[in-house]
Amino acid sequence: MASSTIQGLRSVALDVPDLDKAEAFYTQIWHLAVAAREPNAVYFRGTGPDHHLLALHRGPRTAIRHVTLRARSEQALHTIAHACAEAGGSVADPVGPARDPAGGLALRIRDGDGRLIEIVDGDARHADVGEHPDRPSRLAHAVLNSDDVPATQRFFERALDFRLSDRTRIMAFMNCNSDHHTIALGDTDNNALNHIAFVMPDVESVMRGGGRMKDAGYGIEWGPGRHGPGDNAFNYFIGPSGEVIEYTAGVEQIDDSYLAGGPDDWKWPPGRLDQWGISAPPSARLKAAQSSVFFAAGSAA
Repeated sequence: MASSTIQGLRSVALDVPDLDKAEAFYTQIWHLAVAAREPNAVYFRGTGPDHHLLALHRGPRTAIRHVTLRARSEQALHTIAHACAEAGGSVADPVGPARDPAGGLALRIRDGDGRLIEIVDGDARHADVGEHPDRPSRLAHAVLNSDDVPATQRFFERALDFRLSDRTRIMAFMNCNSDHHTIALGDTDNNALNHIAFVMPDVESVMRGGGRMKDAGYGIEWGPGRHGPGDNAFNYFIGPSGEVIEYTAGVEQIDDSYLAGGPDDWKWPPGRLDQWGISAPPSARLKAAQSSVFFAAGSAA
């Protein structure tokens, strides 16, 4: 089920109003490390090879700048640029040198609703890699809300060669590699960032992360639990700038033999919202936060 053009999700870039507070949180509590720094931006890495997983830029309010995907080749960038227009999107920046410290080449496109998606090739990788208890290694997925999921799904399919891996009543899960999903689309009345998921080494790390966050004053807003589609364990939190972030582990690995399920395949008994059935429902604060971080107007950075 691999995309012919996209390897996977590399990073997400956000604007935040208090960059110093956010840096302290993501290094001291969330357990990322600073990979690079600019006058008004900080780039954070995990324990894996990706140069950075999260880029935070100083801005007037919390907003998503762009999602960054990694291409399978330089030629894939040109293929995507051509496919983008045919899929109803537009090229925001043609193939050229990337603007962030990871370097390489980058293409930036917008879908029909204006979401900015960056695709990179030849970006820097870290050699000092290895799993570490309680530290994220990479991003698992980004979930984007959509007020027209069929249209957004078609764009990801036609412009980026993603495939549908599962469809529930409220979400479309999009696949580009062996991970069950890399992008998911939430059925909503808005086009906000729903959440960003960070891969932890194991379920123990997801659970200890919940305790660490709670001790630091960031309570678990949903979890612990185990999702249906993707089969991953989870704990959800609201970060220091109002962004929703998830610790996850055990993401299901799939191949071409995997059959996409529909809403009727993913129903739980009344009162249950995950496989385990032990978690309370998502908090009202979480639901509000999942519809509060929008793409920055005219974002081009």
